[in-house]
Amino acid sequence: MSLESLRYSRGSLQVLNQLLLPQLSQYDPVTGVRDGADAIRTMKVRGAPAIAIVGSLSLAVELTSSPPQQTADLLAFVRESLALLVGARPTAVNMKKAADELSAFLAEEAEKPGVTAQELTDSVIRWAESLLEKDVKDNRMIGDLGAQHILQTAGAPGGVVIMTHCNTGSLATAGYGTALGVVRSLQAMGRLSHVFCTETRPYNQGSRLTAYELVYEKIPATLITDSMAAVTMRERQFSPPAVVVGADRVVANGDTANKVGTYQLAVLAKHHGIPFCVAAPSTSCDLSLPTGGSIVIEERPGQELTDINGVRVAAPGGWT
Repeated sequence: MSLESLRYSRGSLQVLNQLLLPQLSQYDPVTGVRDGADAIRTMKVRGAPAIAIVGSLSLAVELTSSPPQQTADLLAFVRESLALLVGARPTAVNMKKAADELSAFLAEEAEKPGVTAQELTDSVIRWAESLLEKDVKDNRMIGDLGAQHILQTAGAPGGVVIMTHCNTGSLATAGYGTALGVVRSLQAMGRLSHVFCTETRPYNQGSRLTAYELVYEKIPATLITDSMAAVTMRERQFSPPAVVVGADRVVANGDTANKVGTYQLAVLAKHHGIPFCVAAPSTSCDLSLPTGGSIVIEERPGQELTDINGVRVAAPGGWT
């Protein structure tokens, strides 16, 4: 059984606090939209698909416990809630797309003759809940299609070696994962030889989360520092190899935004002749932007680089 990034039943949402992993597995309650936005902003929950699901379900939870009695109040509440959730982490497009789709859906439902505020509320809740099932289904398809593509590209009967970056597994989605879903599918096919996962500085999603998932599922893997990627590609002689990563956003020309460090892996992979693959759902695609230069890249707090678990590891000083 895969790890769960969230636990949901109607009126109740809990998220696995990923800030505490791997030392402690703790599920924190999300009682409404402000809790959801806080969990996203502070990275208790992260991963573009999971951000959209937790954001949408936090709205569903609040609507279940405190449903507006008037249609106008409902429309205003949903509009304000979605703006708050989208602003929590702007680079990942999934929450923005979910917000746009939910807004369009709600506007259409509100035009139906005789519809009540309660009926609209129920429709929004069901819409948010549908994201859970769809995400797991999409991820399994991504995993299987990605695994087949890599095996066809490799053109060899043996197992493949995969390098991956950041965390793209069950902890970043509703389940199974995107890039790590490809790894899971290869493992299920008996065609995975080994996984190299990078620590992914500055916030260590690779060492804290991906390595945790790989150990949990008994997948053969080695954790490496970000600065070891080049020598690992050269010395380990991947045969046949692939680098597989996820995405926060993919724009019209194919440019992709992902966790910092992804670009250097792409350059290294090209230098060493290693296939480089991005595994992402359609919800991560933003065709409204022509190139990656238009993507708003969030800037995280400096303490994520200078501190580890609240302990200063960088030299003190006024430099930035």
